[in-house]
Amino acid sequence: QVPLVESGGGLVQAGGSLRLSCAASGRTFSRYAMGWFRQAPGKEREFVAAITWTTYYADSVKGRFTISRDTAKNTVYLQMNSLKPEDTAVYYCAADPESDFVYDYWGQGTQVTVSS
Repeated sequence: QVPLVESGGGLVQAGGSLRLSCAASGRTFSRYAMGWFRQAPGKEREFVAAITWTTYYADSVKGRFTISRDTAKNTVYLQMNSLKPEDTAVYYCAADPESDFVYDYWGQGTQVTVSS
């Protein structure tokens, strides 16, 4: 198992910023692809961003969100700028051991609420 713990969620006004963190334990973390997903009330979980040797973004967040990682700290980040009310969701961190976009390990989620 690769325990993943998200933090950094909260309430922010539209146009504001938040940075989510995902702390992972395990020696192999640095070799895993990592991703962020979100689930809004009444909607399915959707992809937000991923990082392998490069980065990937959903069209809805491209140019506003940035995924990054600090392998020394075993942490992956999601910097979210220019937040919109439609970004309101529970955000989940996930680990992809084979870098094949199959995520085997998930965190518990952190709530992000953007007020208008």
